[in-house]
Amino acid sequence: MRHKIAGNRLSRNRSLRKATLRDLAKSTLIDQRICTTKAKAKEGRKLVEKLITLGKKDTLAARRRAFAILCDHSLVSSLFKEIAPRFKNRIGGYTRIIPFNNRIGDNAEMVFLELTEKDRVIISGQKLKKQSAEETVEDAQTKPVAVDPKAAVVKVEKSKADVKGAKATVKPTAAKKMFQRKTGGE
Repeated sequence: MRHKIAGNRLSRNRSLRKATLRDLAKSTLIDQRICTTKAKAKEGRKLVEKLITLGKKDTLAARRRAFAILCDHSLVSSLFKEIAPRFKNRIGGYTRIIPFNNRIGDNAEMVFLELTEKDRVIISGQKLKKQSAEETVEDAQTKPVAVDPKAAVVKVEKSKADVKGAKATVKPTAAKKMFQRKTGGE
């Protein structure tokens, strides 16, 4: 029975677990949103919330404790100057975990670990592609196209170079190489 044993070991020994959680916390504080497994996100959230609470105190001792965990002077300074002041009116709940999908290789549950108060809007790749496609259609319909002969020539040259170099740049992955049929030409 696991009495009085808290936390997930994440199938790592103490030093590797500590390094993993440190890297999760660093990435979350820098990028404000990361994609990771559900178990790692639940453990990483604890550390991130403790660091933000330290950042709200803004004393020398708190800075030293944060540096002992993060080991990065610039990140500690941004934690105390930029990140923690955003949460001054909030008592806990600095992060949220949003379910995403399952990973293809091992079917692990993937989630987004993100800060609740962000300084910029973060759009995932799929939404960004949809938005850019919609914007290009709208731009083409609403804005007149300016004709620049030099730009048109450059675009044509790039497209020809891309077409010629397409065969050389596309390399099959290891799995595709393994299952490719051998022909007499190769």
